[in-house]
Amino acid sequence: MSDIYNTSEDFTKAKTRARFQSLYNTLTWKNTDLLSFYEVTSIIKPKSETYKGMQCIPVNKIIGSEGRYHDFSAAFLPKREMLRRRWESIDKAVLTDVVLPPISVFSLGGWYFVRDGNHRVSVAKAQGVEFIDAEVVELDSQIPLEEGMTMKTLKKRVVAYERTQFIQQYKPSYLPMGEIVFTSPGAYPEMVNHILVHKYFINEGQSEEISFETAAISWYKNVYAPIVKAIREEHLLFQFPGSTEGDMYLWIVRKWDELKRAKNNNDVPIKEATNLVKKSHHDFALIRYIKYFISKLRKN
Repeated sequence: MSDIYNTSEDFTKAKTRARFQSLYNTLTWKNTDLLSFYEVTSIIKPKSETYKGMQCIPVNKIIGSEGRYHDFSAAFLPKREMLRRRWESIDKAVLTDVVLPPISVFSLGGWYFVRDGNHRVSVAKAQGVEFIDAEVVELDSQIPLEEGMTMKTLKKRVVAYERTQFIQQYKPSYLPMGEIVFTSPGAYPEMVNHILVHKYFINEGQSEEISFETAAISWYKNVYAPIVKAIREEHLLFQFPGSTEGDMYLWIVRKWDELKRAKNNNDVPIKEATNLVKKSHHDFALIRYIKYFISKLRKN
C-alpha cells in the first residue's frame, strides 16, 4: 500500500505528536487538554442560542468538545489507542476523496466546541486542513475565549466580568469594594442576593421600603464586617492561601445556614460556623497550600 494511504502510520504519528505535545505543554505550564463544553458553559452560562446552519469554519478555531475532551489533546490529536479504528477509517476516507458529512459544533465567543465529528476534526488537524464544513449553533457570550485557555483563566475572566457588572449596575461607592473581593464565578451575584435578603428583613415592619444602597451599607456593617472579623481572629486566610476574605465570608455563611437548618435554630453563633470550616477543611487546606506554592513556582 502506498504511503499516502498508510492510515495506521498516520494514526501512530498523530498519537505520538499528541504525547510529545502534552509533555511539552506540561513542562512549559501550558494547557494540555481540550476544553469541556459543559464545564465552560456552566461558568459562562449563555442566555440564548441561535441556529446558524451550514458554515465553513477554521479548524484552528476549534478548542473544545462536548463529550470527547478526554480523548484528544489540546491540539485535537488522538491520545488513546481505542480511537485507532475509527480515526483510520476517516483518514482513509479523506485521503481517497470520500465526501464525509459535516461536523456539528457549538459556537461560543468566536470559538468552536465539537458536538459530533471529533474524529473528523482530529484527522483534519493531523493533515493540516484549514477549514471544515460544520453545522453551527451559536451561543451568546460576553466572556472572551482563546486557544489554549485553561479553566482557571476562564474563571478569572468570569469573576472580573461579574465584578464589573456589579459595579456598573449598583455603583457601590458606598461600599469598600477594595476590601470585598471574590475569586469564584457567581460570587458577586450571590453577594447581591445576600444584600436583597438583608433588605427584605429590614423592610419587615417598615412603612417605606429602603433603597438597595441603604440595605447594602447595613449588610456590610452588620453581616459582612462581623464575619470578616471572625475570619481574622481565627486566622483562616493563613489556612487557605490564595483565598480572600470575601471567599471565606461566602463559605462561612453557607456553613452557618446549614447549621441553622440542622439545629432548627436561627441563633447559632457565627463562631460555631467558623470553627466548623476550620475543622472540616483541614485536609483541603493542605491541598490548597500545595497548589498555592506550585502557582508561585510557575510565576517564578
